[in-house]
Amino acid sequence: MPTSGARPSRIAIIGGGPGGLYAAALLKRLDPSRDITLWERNAPDDTFGFGVVLSDETLGGIEHADPAVYEALQQHFVRWDDIDIVHRGERHTSGGHGFAALGRKRLLEILHDRCRDLGVDLRFRTGAPPPATLATSHDLVIAADGVHSTTRETYADTFRPHLTTHRCRYIWLAVDFPFDAFRFEIAETEHGVMQLHGYPYAPDASTVIVEMREEVWHAAGFDELGEQESIERCAKIFADALGGHPLQSNNSAWTTFRTVVNDRWSHGNVVLLGDAAHTAHFSIGSGTKLAVEDALALAACLQERPTLGEALTAYEQERKPVVASTQRAARASLEWFENLASHLGQRPRQFAFNLLTRSRRVTHDNLRLRDARFTEAVEHEFGCPPGTPPMFTPFRLRGLTLRNRVVVSPMDMYSAVDGVPGDFHLVHLGARALGGAGLVMTEMVCVSPEGRITPGCAGLYTGKQAEAWRRITDFVHRQAPGTGIGVQLGHSGRKGSTRLMWEGMDEPLDDGNWPLVAASPLPYKPGSQTPRELSRAQLTDIREQFTAAALRAARAGFDLLELHCAHGYLLSGFLSPLTNRRTDAYGGSLARRLRFPLEVFDAVRAVWPEERPMTVRVSATDWAEGGTTPEEAVAIARAFAAHGADAIDVSTGQVVAEERPEFGRSYQTPYADRIRHEAGVPVIAVGAISSWDDVNSLILAGRTDLCALGRPHLYDPHWTLHAAAEQGYDGPGVVWPAPYRAGSRPPRTGRTDAPKPRLTLGR
Repeated sequence: MPTSGARPSRIAIIGGGPGGLYAAALLKRLDPSRDITLWERNAPDDTFGFGVVLSDETLGGIEHADPAVYEALQQHFVRWDDIDIVHRGERHTSGGHGFAALGRKRLLEILHDRCRDLGVDLRFRTGAPPPATLATSHDLVIAADGVHSTTRETYADTFRPHLTTHRCRYIWLAVDFPFDAFRFEIAETEHGVMQLHGYPYAPDASTVIVEMREEVWHAAGFDELGEQESIERCAKIFADALGGHPLQSNNSAWTTFRTVVNDRWSHGNVVLLGDAAHTAHFSIGSGTKLAVEDALALAACLQERPTLGEALTAYEQERKPVVASTQRAARASLEWFENLASHLGQRPRQFAFNLLTRSRRVTHDNLRLRDARFTEAVEHEFGCPPGTPPMFTPFRLRGLTLRNRVVVSPMDMYSAVDGVPGDFHLVHLGARALGGAGLVMTEMVCVSPEGRITPGCAGLYTGKQAEAWRRITDFVHRQAPGTGIGVQLGHSGRKGSTRLMWEGMDEPLDDGNWPLVAASPLPYKPGSQTPRELSRAQLTDIREQFTAAALRAARAGFDLLELHCAHGYLLSGFLSPLTNRRTDAYGGSLARRLRFPLEVFDAVRAVWPEERPMTVRVSATDWAEGGTTPEEAVAIARAFAAHGADAIDVSTGQVVAEERPEFGRSYQTPYADRIRHEAGVPVIAVGAISSWDDVNSLILAGRTDLCALGRPHLYDPHWTLHAAAEQGYDGPGVVWPAPYRAGSRPPRTGRTDAPKPRLTLGR
């Protein structure tokens, strides 16, 4: 009968991949009395794939937990430092990366031997009993049964899996010589773009993965070819990379990658491990790494916790954030390759930098440490003067030249009285202008009293408000010369008449409400006020409110005007199919949904001074089913650019209350990247960009032209000045105000070191 507690004595493991085998070895080593049985339906030497890459971090964990396995692995590793990127006949090499790989078959043999030495019962060519049966007869069931996990499907109601199939086809192959680097090669064929990922895993062999978009795969006829014909075609396409060598297969088949995410990882005494619990795209080489790390964490939690339930909870709490971070990086990487065609126009060296930093795990600063020569060459090609980080290169929009690429993002302060900005706004915006940013943006400034979000929102619908804004722009131009100040004009639409943010965000006012209008009569969320659908006459009135506000903004001295067409406010409400249900000329197709926002843009552009730029903020996705698609976001950007927008400020979401954003570092920047390359318009990236290293990376990779940061500027008004100081930069891209120059170096702190002993006296 099963025992209780976190030290289970009878353990069943379903699946004989690296994760399941390593878990068996660890648990048996920790307690030799355990009865551990592992079922694997395939033969011991069956494996699909060729090489496995492990990081130094993972190897360190293995070395600490099981030196015998580590020593066996060390004898078979192939190590290298370089990455080669071949694009349009040019090869660029970046060094200092540090990889270790070995054959997957060899890895399995090492783990088989270790399990047998320890007394684990390995049952090959044998399907495991049903999970429910094993859960009754064993203390613990570890489901390491892969991406197509039967266990996960058996308990789907508990695990709640989310499976996402992606847009590329790939095939896992090998070649009989070792690449001298991790190689990425791009082939532009008559059918579309294809890519090769290759790396050595033995003194005489390399893994080769060929990948392409589904439509390219079909166009090239791979869907009609057998295995041998496919690999011969791939060998011909990438003959230069392969040196004429034939490709080898191992029951290789074209497949599409599936991202697996589970809400929960355990059900009673059944727990998921490795690909059964999660997957991460092969382009960051982490599948085996994650499975091995799962095994290490699970064994440690079972050793440390008093009960099995607590151990499994601790295991999930420890691993989930790590896996989520890796999956975000993997998602960024796979989407970069899915959209590879949009980057092909970049110069080869910048293209190589873009590829290397695609997952956001490798950054500009990190790459500079690994390979300063390569990074400096990319900077020189980009146009960075010597010693100038990319973020401190200037950027021009019409008649406005920004001294650097940092934007203080629009942030609602909810501190105006009757729409009039006061001393708080002067200090808030003035401080950030003194803080060194190239452009400081106001919060959304409302075009009418009814267009406010809250009673504390600022406006530009009266002369008094314009005079108050003039006081602020004069301060910025006088005290922070070289810093631009922009105004964001908007109308709240159905998201108006709510409380101040800290009193209940998006919650209706207790009293003093004003009527709301929107594209369609849809409340923002349950309990919200239902807006009236705008009539044609009201649309004209609102358009005129925007133009009147723009005229006041011009007289108030703003350098740039941004039209707010994002976040579910009025103009955004016309763009999204989730919020625009109109049946007239302003609803239905995207062209019709664009009609009113473009009418407003044209009217504002007509009265805004010709030499001053205009930008448009959009929500590139609604993060909800049936909402704006990335393709539509590109089309929206193209439309505004065709009407004279100088840049698109690319945000996401906040359009519908039921959204499910995929939060993470720089999580919105891929949308800006896509719009920049496909619509051919400058972009401002925004969304959890929190470090100067991120800004440098995004700018130098060509994924954005400007970076807007909000919360970092709330934490530190002088964020840009401090970024310059931390990078040792002192040039025209950022200027310390004269009264602050004494603080341009970090202040000294008390000494924390102690005098070292001069003598060591024996006893």
